[in-house]
Amino acid sequence: MLSRTSRMLLAASALLLTVAFLFPLWRISLQAPQYPEGLGLEIRVNTVTGVKPQDLQNINGLNHYIGMKVIEPDSIPELRLMPLALGGLLVSGLLVAAYGRRTLARVWVAIFLLGSLAGVADFWYWQYDYGHNLDVENAPIKVPGMTYQPPLFGTKKLLNFTATSWPAAGGWAAFGALALAVIAVTRANGPAVAGVLKSSTAIAAPPVLPMHSAGGVS
Repeated sequence: MLSRTSRMLLAASALLLTVAFLFPLWRISLQAPQYPEGLGLEIRVNTVTGVKPQDLQNINGLNHYIGMKVIEPDSIPELRLMPLALGGLLVSGLLVAAYGRRTLARVWVAIFLLGSLAGVADFWYWQYDYGHNLDVENAPIKVPGMTYQPPLFGTKKLLNFTATSWPAAGGWAAFGALALAVIAVTRANGPAVAGVLKSSTAIAAPPVLPMHSAGGVS
């Protein structure tokens, strides 16, 4: 069984995922001289919106000139699946914390970790697809060899635009939830690991012989 502290950490991890439903997961910002206030996209758990009301429309207008596909949130299947995946993870995490079984906790954390890696990889591929698969023949602006994939993390120059991409509040909360989950499982494994180390030390240590008196065996 999990300790009380590990169960509380698991429950806190699951509950922290609610922040991902309330705030954006990721933000991509674009800065250029002709847009002194900047443009930005916010990727939410179920949609993509502009940071400002007209940003998504303006970005789609700019993308047309370089042959990039229109960003249509309703056509992105991941945005329909992500609320279900996060909701299932949240509810199952609370159930695992309540039940308190160590094996279930390990499985839940493994699913959480693999799902997070898959989500980040899928987001990177989404960026790659939009930035590389261009309609060059019909694009008003053609720059041979140029691609327009924004960075996953950090800043990148794209023509006269500077693109910046970082997790937003919901994304940082999801990373924090994963960290809490890993800590909970690590704490749960602590006593078992200590027991293994103790047993290994006992096996490896040489036997201690009884002391003998000067005249022989006592």
